[in-house]
Order: sequence, then structure tokens, then C-alpha cells
Amino acid sequence: MVRRGLSLGLAVLGLTALAACSSSEATVTPPPGVPARSACGTVNIAVNPWSGYAADVAVVGYLLKSKLGCTVVTSELSETTSWAGLADGSVDVILENWGHDDLKKKYIDGQKVAVELGLTGNKGVIGWYVPPWMAKKYPTITDWTKLNDRADLFRTSRSGDKGQFLAGDPSFVTNDAALIKNLKLDYTVVYAGSEDKLIAAFRKAEKQKTPLIGYFYEPQWLLSDIELVHIPLPNYTPGCDAVADKVACDYQPYDLDKIGRKAFVDSGSPAATFIKNWTWTNADQNQVAKDITQNGLSPDEAAKKWADAHRGTWEKWLG
Repeated sequence: MVRRGLSLGLAVLGLTALAACSSSEATVTPPPGVPARSACGTVNIAVNPWSGYAADVAVVGYLLKSKLGCTVVTSELSETTSWAGLADGSVDVILENWGHDDLKKKYIDGQKVAVELGLTGNKGVIGWYVPPWMAKKYPTITDWTKLNDRADLFRTSRSGDKGQFLAGDPSFVTNDAALIKNLKLDYTVVYAGSEDKLIAAFRKAEKQKTPLIGYFYEPQWLLSDIELVHIPLPNYTPGCDAVADKVACDYQPYDLDKIGRKAFVDSGSPAATFIKNWTWTNADQNQVAKDITQNGLSPDEAAKKWADAHRGTWEKWLG
């Protein structure tokens, strides 16, 4: 079960897009000061459509290039397509995986073309949120059992006679439609279209004091600007979301992890070791994501800014 969406083009990411090739099939001359043993060839990184993932790619890509002499190739892909890339060799690594037990079973346990590379250090939370002004004016709005009493507040031209529940990118795998149905709520899902449009909607709702209820998550830099208020749903218990159309519980809390192409990991590439060792915090990710999306820094500039302030952290990733 997963999330999000900000369409960051490869030009925006600022990471070199080259013809894909396996890291074990190419070598490059490392930059000045990088020992020859560190040359790692090409690393193909999937880029999923949300700003936190873009921050992952910015920092990991910047350090792979500048410290290990790697050629970094990025491809904008949906989450499911990223996993398929591990099988066909076009993707070496997924830097931020949100659950996907079904895909792990298929590609790790079944086809044995992928392996887990450990946790990113990020804690993932998905849920339903309202802007702060609504929680203050309507205190019971955070009680899901009373949402039907306020459904009329959320009606829009797109939702008809039901309350609008705003989702993000249609490619995100979410439980929202099933939750609305199974909790018998008088709402319908309407898609913002992307992460940036979802963020813009919450910003507008808070600034103009207009009603909004929708899907959101952390880590996400917006939460440092606007303290969106989470609406707890029936408690998550293991297995309560096993059957997609019968889900009636809150989202699972996630310890986000990394997935690698097995042949890439087995190749002995120093990039594989680096990515295994890479871990950081929600605050780290949010800082870099905000620098890219809000503060006018390029991905490499944001990554360098973070790296210069956290040398003691990333030096450990080099192995």
C-alpha cells in the first residue's frame, strides 16, 4: 500500500540521463582525489514521483558521482514499473520502498532477481488530514465516526452530492476508496493529480480557510510549514489490509527500505555497498526536498549543502 506524487523531470533532477547499462558492465575514470579502486561504472536509479524520493536521489546520486566516480542514470517510473525494471535489468536500485509485500514476494522470493538492501532510516506515515484551521473550528472533524455529519462542508463541483476526499497522484496505491466504502462514509475520492497539486490544495485551504480533507503523509517538507491535522481511523493491525477491497483500518506505519537488483548487488560495485550503508532521517529528507522545491536550489546544490553539513554521516556510507 503506498503513496504520493511530484513530477520532477530528469532535467530538474539534474542527474545525467544516459543509455541504461548494468553497473557491472561499465567502468569510468574516477574524479580527481577518488582512488581508482572506487570506480563503479553506471548505476541505474528509479525515480518515483514524490519530492522526498527526489531528495533521496539528489543526495545519493551526488555522493555516488563526486565520491565514488559513478555515472548515475535516472529513470522516472511508477512504483510498480520500478520493480519490473529490477527484473529486466533497466533498474539497479529503488531508494525508497513503501511496503509492497506482493512485489517482494514476486521479485525477491519468486523470481529471485531483487534483494532487500536495508532500511533508509525514514519513518513513513500515511493517512487522512485536514488543515489546522478546520481542526480548531470543528474539533470533532478529527473523529472519523462524525465525518458524515460534516460531509456537506466538503462538497464540490467534482464530488456532486457527496463530500470530496482529495487524493494525490492516481498512480499511488491507496486504500481511500475502500475505506470510504467500508466505513460507510458519504464521500467520494477526487484526484488532485500529483504531489505538487495536493500540496497547493492544502496550502490554499489553510490560507483561504476553505474546507478540505485529503490524503497526505510524512516525511514531507510541507508539514514543517503547515501542521496538517491527522484523522485517526480504526487502528491498524497486521493483516487488516490484506484484502484491498475490504480494508477498514488505518494505514500501516512504514519503516521505509531499499531494494536492489540482485546482479547489481552481487557485482561487488562500491555503489551497492554505499547504498546499503546509506540511512538518514525524516528531517534530513525534508530539508533537502524543501531546498529543491521551495528554496530554488538545484538537486546537486541541495545535496552539496546537506553533504557539507553532514560529512561525518555520509563518510560512514562509503564503507
